[in-house]
Amino acid sequence: MDNFDPALISVVMPCHNAAPYVDEAIESVLGQSYPQFELIVVDDGSTDGSAEILQRLAADHPERIKLVYQTRSGPFVARNAALAHANGNFVAFLDADDAWHPDALRLLHDALETDSADIAYCGWQDIGEAATDPAPKILPAIDAGEAASHFLEHGPWPVNSVLVRRPLIDELRGFSERTPTAMDYDLWLRMLARQPRLARVPDVLAFHRRHPHGNTRIPRWRQVFDAVAVRRDFARNHPEFVARIPPTRLNELIYDPLLHEAYRCHWRNDTESARRLFRRAFRKADWKASDLKHLVASLLPAPLYRNLVDTVTRRRSARIGGGVA
Repeated sequence: MDNFDPALISVVMPCHNAAPYVDEAIESVLGQSYPQFELIVVDDGSTDGSAEILQRLAADHPERIKLVYQTRSGPFVARNAALAHANGNFVAFLDADDAWHPDALRLLHDALETDSADIAYCGWQDIGEAATDPAPKILPAIDAGEAASHFLEHGPWPVNSVLVRRPLIDELRGFSERTPTAMDYDLWLRMLARQPRLARVPDVLAFHRRHPHGNTRIPRWRQVFDAVAVRRDFARNHPEFVARIPPTRLNELIYDPLLHEAYRCHWRNDTESARRLFRRAFRKADWKASDLKHLVASLLPAPLYRNLVDTVTRRRSARIGGGVA
């Protein structure tokens, strides 16, 4: 730890096939009003021209940008690789398709130092063509002792809305790689289990891009399963944080998203995710008799389930069409 620059912020950026966005993401880092930062970009086996963009920007800003290359391993492996090359006493994360307000690092750092905190967090906003909820989001002030329980119930903040002191990340050995789509959620819960001091910046400083080439390519059932596994394991490994939650309520917090997301996938015609989620909900979630037709149908083999859903959808459409006529 003595070798880290005490005022330097290390910005960690994984990049995989982000050519349409990475230039803007990096410019939002280079334009920060906080002067002492480095940017470590890990090219995660890009094949779309991202590597050439990164090389150009690194050549233009050699004092700021450090490039690391790896074969395709995923964003969290890339973040851990970047952490191994980081020299700062503070760490911030920005994905290659996201962006920051020019004052993001300065305001987060000021809050961290003013409050002698371990983690500073700010508001964020979803942007981009696939953003379904673009309203600004600003979390309330969260008591350190209640933070883990709050996250268990409400989910995590985006990875790009947080500044963390480096020792806290090192103590936890960075990101776990066991839940591929929820490793940031896992890290924040493990951090909050240590009851760190929190500082809040009540401004929208982080912009999270939603687009067809992002996490939307990952099956929804996989994302939900991973988040459930993170919540389940946290409750098992840290019983002191869930002791005041009644067992029935705890089971709801962990498993009810299975049923909620199953219905969302069903109405979006994502039959594979719906089937998998209804199946898991049948065994784990607190369901009602009205859910039973979906739960039982999900036990069918995938082709039969899809045929059943298609048949029901066609009949419903025919009834609606007949009624309108």
